[in-house]
Amino acid sequence: MIVMAEHAGFCFGVKRAIDAISEALAHNPEVWTIGLPIHNPQEVARLEAMGLRVAHDDSEIPSGAKVLIRAHGEPLEVIARLKARGVDVADMTCPFVKKAQDTAEKLSLEGYHVVLLGDKNHPEIKGILGHVSVSGSSEVVADDEEARNIQPRSRIALISQTTQRQERLERVAGILTGKCSELRVFNTICRATSERQDAVRELVRNNKIDGVVLIGGKSSANTGKLRDILEAEGVNVLWVEDVAEAESNSQWFSGKRNIGIAAGASTPEWLIENVKAVVSEMTNS
Repeated sequence: MIVMAEHAGFCFGVKRAIDAISEALAHNPEVWTIGLPIHNPQEVARLEAMGLRVAHDDSEIPSGAKVLIRAHGEPLEVIARLKARGVDVADMTCPFVKKAQDTAEKLSLEGYHVVLLGDKNHPEIKGILGHVSVSGSSEVVADDEEARNIQPRSRIALISQTTQRQERLERVAGILTGKCSELRVFNTICRATSERQDAVRELVRNNKIDGVVLIGGKSSANTGKLRDILEAEGVNVLWVEDVAEAESNSQWFSGKRNIGIAAGASTPEWLIENVKAVVSEMTNS
């Protein structure tokens, strides 16, 4: 038996950006993004076959080209440089990420030391940092330990990467309470992230599951958080990117009859269905 998580696959922000890229490619021979538009290599390959060009840096994008700002967003200075060179910029930053960017900018202008909870190397965090006022101060913490190392400040504002876990945000907020005289906490974890995290908990708590196949790119932060939650629930997890990886792990399915399937917010529906079909064959063989 296969049981799907109630919420799986593309979130609103990713679907919005991918739809915009597909629409742009229908009217342009090529469209650019800065960095991968989605943390799913199979979907990126599909878009590249249609004419998508992925730049590592904004300097690689030709003047006059069309570029779509991906859901993760970009620093203000990057967008300004592109527009100054005559690049046609379409900003498809996820609304939840945009909210975090605007909040960081506003609070830094008000004199708060902005603390971002997340991965400092993640493009979303880099984009949010790029909205902090040049006169403001900010830093990134990945966990409780790094939060404890923050120097005391009079006023601190805590903002979260949209894919963080609620429990971690609450713990870090508790730590920062003792670091300042005024703390403002903004829960910028997106609804889609919370829905998918709650869905995997419900999947394993409400069903007799022998294991969960988690579908998503290995560089996907939100998929990684789903893996962490499942493992914390004591579930045997097989994280795969595609059909081939599921097939190559046939031994994992041995003795399992009730399989749960979950997917990150950057996993396309077509890929979920393809992996689901393979899982069904393996569990019924």
